[in-house]
Amino acid sequence: MPTHLREGACLQLLELWIIYGRDPCLPFLSVICNFRASVCQALVLEIGETVQILEKKQGCRLQSRRLTAFPLTLSALSVHQGIFPSSYVHLKKSTVTNRGLCETVVPLEDPIITETTSALQEWGVLWKQLYVKHKVDLFLKLRHVMNELIDLRRQLILGHLAQDQTREIKRHITVRLDWGNEHLGLDLVPRKEFEMVDPDHISVSELYKMHASSRHCGQPSTNQRHGDGCRVPVQHHLFVNLKSFTYNTISEDADVFFSLYDTRDNKPISEKFMVRLNKNGGPKNPEKVDRLCALFTDLSSKDLKRDLYIVAQVIRTGRMLLNDSKKGPPHVQYRRPYGCAVLAMSDVFHTITDLKEEKDFVLKVYTCNNENEWFQIHENIIRKSSTKYSAPSTNYGLIISLQLLRGELDQIRRENQTVFTRALAITRKLGFPDVILPGDTRNDLYLTLERGDFERGGKSVQKNIEVTVYVLYADGDTLKDCISLGNGEPNTSEHRSFVLYHNNSPRWSEMIKLPIPIDRFRGSHLRFEFRHCSTKDKGEKKLFGFAFTPLMREDGTTLSDESHELYVYKCDENATFSNQGLYLSMPCCKDDFNSCPNLPSSLPFQRNPKETFWVSTQLCSTKLTQNVDLLALLNWKAHPDKVLDILGRLRHINGEEIVKFLRDVLDTLFGLLDDNTDKYGPLVFQSLVFIINLLRDSRFYHFRPVMDAYIQNHFAGALAYKELIRCLKWYMDRSAEVVRQDHIQEAMRALEYLFKFIVQSRILYSRATCGMEEEQFRASIQELFQSIRFVLSLDSRSSETLVFTQAALLNSFPDIFDELLQMFTVQEVAEYVRGTLGSMPSTVDIGQSMDVVKLQSIARTVESRLFFFPESRSILLPVVLHHIHLHLRQQRELLICSGILTSIFSIIKTSSMESSVQEEVEMMVESLLDVLLQTLLSIMSKSQSLETARGQRCPQCTAEITGEYVSTLLSLLRQMTEIHFHHLLNNFHSKEELKEFLLKIFCVFRNLMKLTIFPRDWSVMRLLTSHVIVTTTQYLSPALHKNFSEADFDFKVWNSFFSLTVLYINQPSLQLESLTQAKRKKILDKYGDMRVMMSYELFSMWQKLGENKPHFIPGMMGPFLGVTLVPQSEVRNIMIPIFHDMMDWEQRKNGNFKLVEAELMDKLESMVADGKGDDNHRELFGLLTQLFGPYPSLLEKIEQETWRETGISFVTSNFYKSEINKEDMYIRYIHKLCDLHLQAEDYTEAAFTLLLYWELLHWEDRPLREFLHYPTQSEWQRKEGLSRKVLHYFNKGKCWEYGISLCRELAFQYETLYDYQSLSWIRKMEAAYYDNIIEQQRIEPEFFRMGFYGRKFPFFLRNKEFVCRGYDYERLEDFQQRMLGEFPQAIAMQHPNQPDDALLQSDAQYLQIYAVTPVSDITDVPQLERVPERIKSFYRINNVTRFHYDRPFHKGPKDRDNEFRSLWIERTTLILARPLPGISRWAEVEKRELVEVSPLENAIYVVENKTQELRTLISQYQHRQHHGNINPLSMLLNGVIDAAVNGGIARYQEAFFDKDYINSHPEDSERITQLKDLMQEQVHILGVGLAVHEKLVHPEMRPLHKKLIDQFHMMRTGLHHVSAFTCSSPSPSSSSLSSVRSTSSQVINSAPSSARGSPSLPDKVKHNREVMMLLPPYQRANNTMYYTMAENGQSNHLQRALLQQVSSCKPCADPHMGLPEKVFPSAPSSWSLDGEGREAVPYVQGTTGGVVMPPIPPRSFPPGHFLMHFDAFHHQNSDPPPALPVRSLRKSPLHPIPGSPTSPQSALGGSNSTLSGSASSGVSSLSESNFGGQYPEAQTVRNDAMEPVPSHLWTPDEYLASPYLHIHYSGPEPSESLDQVRPFHYRNPVSHAPHTHPHLHPQPAVPTWIPLPFSTMTGQYRKLERKDS
Repeated sequence: MPTHLREGACLQLLELWIIYGRDPCLPFLSVICNFRASVCQALVLEIGETVQILEKKQGCRLQSRRLTAFPLTLSALSVHQGIFPSSYVHLKKSTVTNRGLCETVVPLEDPIITETTSALQEWGVLWKQLYVKHKVDLFLKLRHVMNELIDLRRQLILGHLAQDQTREIKRHITVRLDWGNEHLGLDLVPRKEFEMVDPDHISVSELYKMHASSRHCGQPSTNQRHGDGCRVPVQHHLFVNLKSFTYNTISEDADVFFSLYDTRDNKPISEKFMVRLNKNGGPKNPEKVDRLCALFTDLSSKDLKRDLYIVAQVIRTGRMLLNDSKKGPPHVQYRRPYGCAVLAMSDVFHTITDLKEEKDFVLKVYTCNNENEWFQIHENIIRKSSTKYSAPSTNYGLIISLQLLRGELDQIRRENQTVFTRALAITRKLGFPDVILPGDTRNDLYLTLERGDFERGGKSVQKNIEVTVYVLYADGDTLKDCISLGNGEPNTSEHRSFVLYHNNSPRWSEMIKLPIPIDRFRGSHLRFEFRHCSTKDKGEKKLFGFAFTPLMREDGTTLSDESHELYVYKCDENATFSNQGLYLSMPCCKDDFNSCPNLPSSLPFQRNPKETFWVSTQLCSTKLTQNVDLLALLNWKAHPDKVLDILGRLRHINGEEIVKFLRDVLDTLFGLLDDNTDKYGPLVFQSLVFIINLLRDSRFYHFRPVMDAYIQNHFAGALAYKELIRCLKWYMDRSAEVVRQDHIQEAMRALEYLFKFIVQSRILYSRATCGMEEEQFRASIQELFQSIRFVLSLDSRSSETLVFTQAALLNSFPDIFDELLQMFTVQEVAEYVRGTLGSMPSTVDIGQSMDVVKLQSIARTVESRLFFFPESRSILLPVVLHHIHLHLRQQRELLICSGILTSIFSIIKTSSMESSVQEEVEMMVESLLDVLLQTLLSIMSKSQSLETARGQRCPQCTAEITGEYVSTLLSLLRQMTEIHFHHLLNNFHSKEELKEFLLKIFCVFRNLMKLTIFPRDWSVMRLLTSHVIVTTTQYLSPALHKNFSEADFDFKVWNSFFSLTVLYINQPSLQLESLTQAKRKKILDKYGDMRVMMSYELFSMWQKLGENKPHFIPGMMGPFLGVTLVPQSEVRNIMIPIFHDMMDWEQRKNGNFKLVEAELMDKLESMVADGKGDDNHRELFGLLTQLFGPYPSLLEKIEQETWRETGISFVTSNFYKSEINKEDMYIRYIHKLCDLHLQAEDYTEAAFTLLLYWELLHWEDRPLREFLHYPTQSEWQRKEGLSRKVLHYFNKGKCWEYGISLCRELAFQYETLYDYQSLSWIRKMEAAYYDNIIEQQRIEPEFFRMGFYGRKFPFFLRNKEFVCRGYDYERLEDFQQRMLGEFPQAIAMQHPNQPDDALLQSDAQYLQIYAVTPVSDITDVPQLERVPERIKSFYRINNVTRFHYDRPFHKGPKDRDNEFRSLWIERTTLILARPLPGISRWAEVEKRELVEVSPLENAIYVVENKTQELRTLISQYQHRQHHGNINPLSMLLNGVIDAAVNGGIARYQEAFFDKDYINSHPEDSERITQLKDLMQEQVHILGVGLAVHEKLVHPEMRPLHKKLIDQFHMMRTGLHHVSAFTCSSPSPSSSSLSSVRSTSSQVINSAPSSARGSPSLPDKVKHNREVMMLLPPYQRANNTMYYTMAENGQSNHLQRALLQQVSSCKPCADPHMGLPEKVFPSAPSSWSLDGEGREAVPYVQGTTGGVVMPPIPPRSFPPGHFLMHFDAFHHQNSDPPPALPVRSLRKSPLHPIPGSPTSPQSALGGSNSTLSGSASSGVSSLSESNFGGQYPEAQTVRNDAMEPVPSHLWTPDEYLASPYLHIHYSGPEPSESLDQVRPFHYRNPVSHAPHTHPHLHPQPAVPTWIPLPFSTMTGQYRKLERKDS
């Protein structure tokens, strides 16, 4: 293939093997290069497409047709014809199956290649979608995996791999395929041996196992058994590669030794890897460049957990002293220690465990400070004893790379061939590895030069001692190349140790390996020569002594593994060692000396008793032994009298020694048996048992083949079987008598190999004797099995040792079957086994541990070769099923039982063509079907209860065990034929048994539909389950009809059947419409549409119901309606007649079909509310409404009137009440809605909902029937009970105002009936409600506007906007997250602009959310100065239908000098269809209004808000509502004063007080004056605030207070000039005004608050008394600062500003409405002191059922009564007047969605402006106080309970004289109040009209205004005076 194709289109180079033809093996062409040409009739080709050749013409062009679609059937392909060059395609072979209309083409290649190609094609589409969805990480990973798959597939196609390599390639492919399918959400592919399995060829249980194993690993787990409890450990190998050794101080050759060191045992665990380097740091041998690597082999998992280190020791070769050239001549070379480096492997192993490549590490080389410590320098470095070594001056050292490899060495060699081609040095462990392989031949002696003690020898300084080691044979010749310093370098014939400078007691600890040939080991010895290395000019090395030791003792054992102290003999350079016999006759050590007492007095060499030399040795040999007992056993004939003693000691010999000589030991044992059976028989049997059990150890498990080979090829004990049987039977017979049974248990564990020896011995004997003594042998075997049965039948509950004996026997028993089959027929062996299994007691007679062992033995019996024979299966299956049945009945060991059944079904499925299988299935049905159903029901019920309780998981109730038993049941049902079902159904003794069975199996099937037994990606398993269920249902339905119809009708069974069919048809795995075309086609070809099959079954059974159909009307209406929502036309066509039938039968029975109609309405509403109202639903309903007729628009109404919030369906009343006129349905939906509100804890909405029913009831004694949860009672009683329940909900929702009117309604009724007890109760409740209003804190909710745009929303939401009342403490970001959770597919709009038509018609979901501010329709009473905030705040946020939000913008060009001149506000008002709160938290926006607020009006609004905020907070501190926390006041004062001084208000002065502006805008003169007055008022309030601040400020904050005073002087001075119209303020920065409002810029993104709400412009008409209240007597008429009242009662702007108590976030009323219009509405009073003339106030108005405000009685108060009663709530007369509360602002920053249309980026160009924050109260967030209670933290509460500061407390003149005043209040003076304040009434008197019932008689809509508490006050106000101190 061209290179550019490989690089540019690698992901598209996929082939579709689809061709058309009639031959069984056809060629087809795959496109290998893109082809596009302008030739006429040219066929455009893309890489990977497939073409079918129609005709071949000259010129190398082919006429063909292109198959572009992927389905492997020609019927679905899109075909294009044309011509193209033949070089653009590649020929491949294929075969055609399913000949006919839909032929399938299968390529003739490895199936895994086909699967890979198919997967890559499917992934290619999904991979591009990942990029579109911005899943970059998965996109990149998948691209990498796809490239790997393409490369692996290429290697498979080439076919140049060995078998093991091919298998490994397939494993890698399947791992990647499963990974990609899992991450892309595709189906999991079940595999066997890396290939997809056909579900038709395996049992369901086996298919389940494959799914589970494919989920957890890349390759299926093997079932090969490695012995009881035996698991072969995985070997690890560490690859080490020395990359460089950088140093700058040695400049000499060096040897580097690497080894693995265990710090816990303080010893190395591996050989050494040696690297020779030159003085430049490179390899001394040039051929070893980049080949300095080693493999440390045979590391076990236990080794990886050790505290291992890599230790690298550097030995230089050169001068004695590195930096002293005088020490020794340059030609004399010494091996001298230089440095050491270590690397901790504990962290390294974690790092390199999962790496597929090498990882680099740097090892610093440390030098030893004292050479005497050299032997432990590595330990000092590990312990970080820094005083004993020196760190390098620069960063230099060893750079190595490491990689951890796993598996057998041969496997690693195949997988990493490049590693082994780099002259890899195999470095083994010291000693044998954990796994000893039979062919592993080793003969290594490890010698360590430990230390020595030598005399000074008359020298002034100590010696420099060098040790030379030689290996010499018996003839005196030195053995060549028998010394290895380390792997990686060639062996040498001698070794010279390194020299320690001036040390007579050197400690080397230098280890070398001596690989001596086995034939030279005996007679060889080691000689150590000691020389002093002089550093004088000649540099001589003088010999002064030697030592020696033989390698093998006279008894044939080698040198023991221990430390040896050798004698040092004196000698000199003239000594000759040519005759080694001279010194070999001398003792080499103390032990040798003691064993040779008769030494001659004169020896050729004299020993120096003061000098000694220590060495240690360790032998690792598969040929030599150090054990005397083993040698004695092998040579038993030399000492026959000691044989019994030797056999007794055999158990104490090391296992390594025995397996090394396994064959010799076995020959010896059987030789002893043949020599004297009676004498040696028992001991030989014990020894044989010991050796057999030794091979069960994982270390020696690999020697089992050696044992097998010995038995088959070398064993010659023809008579041994007799003694072995006799001993084995003797052991078993004694098991009931012996207390200690260890030896019996060992014999039981060795049963397998004992039978191997018995059978092989009998075979040898039969061959030798032509079959003699056959009967005796069979009889002995029969007796042996009788003994086995005897052991198993013993009662082990009283003997723990007997339990272990029986367990050992059961574990080993299945291993003897194969041996018995060599001597007996299958039936004979099966009879033996059946008798043995039958002798085992039942589960009730043994303990739980024996249960497990027994079942494990049965499981292994089923898995054995014996069970595969039909002859034996018919014998064994009954006893196996018997035991399983018992366990399932008792619910014990379910997991093991399921494994046994899985094995049985796998065998039966494999043998399904045999005739005996049908009988076996029949047997299993009779024994297991019922108990399987019962077990599954129990497991499923436990699983459901655990999920509900979320407690600890029960081992019996995990998903694993549920899946196991589901697959087992499905396997059995799948194997059953029609005959089996017929026998099953006919074998029930009664209809009750049949009913119980049907209910069980239907219940299990339903649970399979409801519970998630199988994961979603187990598509194959789910489809097969559905196929089994529908097939079984078809077999069972005739029995249902036959036995439970007509007179024997049973509703429970039929209902269970119908419920099953409904669940089946609706299950997600069968909804083929959501699948790809290829997958859907594949399923339809294999199974058909199973939904249609079940639908026909449902229709058929419905028709067979006959007269019993009314039992399911209307109960099955909802489920059947759900079936019709399945988008399958045939299913719908089947179901529509059923609905007609239901109506027909209902009409016959009742004369109408109201029940069907009501149920249909109910279910349709629920479905639409659940989001199922799509086009399919509409199409379905179009069919159904043809049956109903009168209501063609029913669906539209449901869509319009339905809304979902957290699963709650809200249905408005009009639809059901007026249009359908079904009162019962209407009431049911009221209570349904109420219950949903209660579940969501929406108590206020629940109360409003119940009021809808309350409105329908009258205060009459008409009897009412029992309905819903209401008993039979009178209408009066029901309405009373309903009233109490509504009161309870209003109380829980803290809406006491709404409950007060209901209290009065009840009080009137009780008073009418003279029920004074109830009247007392209701009056107390009303009083308690008043107390709660004053005392309890209520959280003001936020309101949010939401727009639903796009065609993906349901009809009732699409392109509409709503306003929602949020939950307590729910801010915008919380609400937005909740909504996005409700609509996870929705996209949050990032701007508040109205959407365009393109967005409205888009196929998506867009959510636009921002907060809005309520505009209360009731505006009079909340404006009264003396009404507490707790009262007013309620009316601002309840019964609201108008909401607004603001957007700032610049009209015309932006004023660059002062942007406030051009800054306008666009105010949008939303008018709702019904008020909030109501029967839901939502209301649709009915109308929008848009107004523009001028810059000057906006400035007035901002200053007025800030003044109100100051007044409120100062009032709170006057009333001591903040205990000790003055921070909010300090922050607010500092923010206002500092901003004013530095340009805050000055920007307004500059903008609007300029002469040019005043002259150019004469129409604004009144507003300019008002703004000036507001600024002056703000100065006055700041003065009072500073006075309060001075009293409360902490001493540490005095500097801040002084700063505030100084800045206040500047501010006051500037504003004083303003009063004289001198605008000389400097031009501040544009951000100053934002400081005035004390708000961060992020508030602009929060909920729309007052700054974004409607500006509360002062009314033009104000009553003069309201102003006079706030002025002291001497200023009320003549103050120059306050204009006098007009004759018509109008006040000037300042008076209106003082009066206007505007909330910082709530709007005012309509500014165009005069005060008299607000205060004196022409509404009749609803209050009367007597009940007769009282007028009832309706709760429900209009069509929404909204509740109006509660009526409050008008009362006449005596003079002073108002203050007396109001102030007396919580204040004494000496306290300041109470606060008038104002609702605070709050910040609600939002990140994902803009909180408001007033975005500074969009409206203000990013600069801070007047609306840069909502208001400063959002910063302090003060909450409502309890009038004297503990005040919360400033950061978590809001400004409530605040009051205006009366203007009579200060004067302008006083402010000019002092920065602040001390204010004192006096008591009220009632005598002055009547003189200056004329009393007035808030509403007209109302005559006492007779009592009416507006609820019972509909009235025209009345105004929504209702009188409020304290709305009528005829008392006279008392005057407040300032009292001078």
